[in-house]
Amino acid sequence: MRGFILGAALLAAAGGSATDWPQFHGPRRDNLSVETGLLKQWPAEGPKLLWTAKGIGHGFATVAVAGGLVYTTGNIGPDTVITALDLEGKPQWTARNGPADKHDRPGTRSTPTVDGERLYHEGSVGDVVCLEAKTGKVLWSVNILKKFGGRTPTWGLAESPLVDGNRLICTPGGPEIGLVALDKMTGETLWTCKGTTEKPGYASPIAIEFGGVRQYVTMLQKSVVGVRADTGKLLWQAHHLAFADETVSTPRFHAPFVVVSTLGPGGTQCIELSSEGDAITAKKAWQTNVLNNHHGGVLLLDGYVYGSNVGRKWVCLDLKTGKMAHAGDGVGKGSLTYADGMLYTYAEDGGEVGLVKATPQGHDVVSRFRIPKGGAGPCWAHPVVCGGRLYLRHGDFLYCYDIQAK
Repeated sequence: MRGFILGAALLAAAGGSATDWPQFHGPRRDNLSVETGLLKQWPAEGPKLLWTAKGIGHGFATVAVAGGLVYTTGNIGPDTVITALDLEGKPQWTARNGPADKHDRPGTRSTPTVDGERLYHEGSVGDVVCLEAKTGKVLWSVNILKKFGGRTPTWGLAESPLVDGNRLICTPGGPEIGLVALDKMTGETLWTCKGTTEKPGYASPIAIEFGGVRQYVTMLQKSVVGVRADTGKLLWQAHHLAFADETVSTPRFHAPFVVVSTLGPGGTQCIELSSEGDAITAKKAWQTNVLNNHHGGVLLLDGYVYGSNVGRKWVCLDLKTGKMAHAGDGVGKGSLTYADGMLYTYAEDGGEVGLVKATPQGHDVVSRFRIPKGGAGPCWAHPVVCGGRLYLRHGDFLYCYDIQAK
């Protein structure tokens, strides 16, 4: 818990707010909220529904919450549309970013990334745009597939771009250029990473520090890569195969380990990093198919890996050994987030939501409820806890619940 408090202090010192969730999986992209004072048990009917927003378009993107606004994306008619809502769920502005996704299972994938007064978004066919976060005014745009010879995976680009310092990190996944760093203020190219050769995966990149070297880690079609932050040099690449190349998992990091979890045959792999001078090497520490995560994501908490298996079980693994601590049914296969000692689990089929004690001793569902009917398709958008509220998205609907303890 001290680590979470320290994280909040560092965020505040950097000029952010500990109650903001400005990008996919939160301020540090670890999917761990620092909030406290939340309900430890819900009423039988579930927590209070504060508001419902409709008209955001169809999609699987979750929300970013920053500066008093809630941002998400959806397919509306022929367009990919970014929508900003206030904290009462009322629309404030919309902005187009390229065509609507038309891949199998159409719907927006990427969650907006908010950095101060600017918002960044990547469309499924490579349109990257920078907007004024308060107004939606376009500041610059570039198509990373056209500019860098990139390629789309089977279901389109899905990453949420990463802002780190003055860099915006994206993954065009071309045969020559794998990752790129754009100047976040202008969209100009700062560096390109060569030598990866693979198509992009569906994961979102993270920034880590290891061995005195800052690097960006993400998943490509058949591997996990680490790229030097200042130059774009490929530092290491670890083989990882998933069924249908569905490498969706956002990597998790706890030095010296990088953890990813996908469908088999790769399943969950723990990669151990080592350093000598400026050189970083990677080797497999362990691999298991006890946890084959699809696209609900996993999180790393106090030395354990939590996530749902494609076989519908919720699984907990020991980070050091890969051995299973427990497996439970819970709400069934889905996505999750963490806040105040609890896991918030969200079933992709039917929208059941579970409140679960975050402990390696067992998958103890304390409370559960279902979201209202009305949304189309599976519930693939990851849950978000921010400002004492729980945000759940299903298709064209966004639900906001009060989960603050009174």
